[in-house]
Amino acid sequence: MKITNEIIDHIAHLARLEFEGKDKDAIREDMERIITFMDKLQELDTENVEPLIFMTDEVNRLREDKAEVTVTHEEALKNAPKKDSDYFRIPKVLDK
Repeated sequence: MKITNEIIDHIAHLARLEFEGKDKDAIREDMERIITFMDKLQELDTENVEPLIFMTDEVNRLREDKAEVTVTHEEALKNAPKKDSDYFRIPKVLDK
C-alpha cells in the first residue's frame, strides 16, 4: 500500500495533528514500514494458532486485602507544615 499525502492529511485530521515538510516525510516512512511489517505478518500460517489472551501464564500473587492501621493520626500529622488539632491546614483554594 502506498501512503500518499492525502492519507497522511486525513489521518492527521482525524487525530487532530499537523504535519509539514520533513515531519510529513518521516510519518510517511514510518507508516510505510508499519504496512510492510503487517504485510510480512500476513505471510504466516495462523490457521491452528490459538488467540493470545494473556502474555504470560503467571498468576498475580497479592497479599490478602484486609483493613489495618498502618499510620496513626499522630504519625501522619507529625511532619505536616501546618496542622490544626486533627487536620492538615492548607492554603485556601476556593473563593466564595
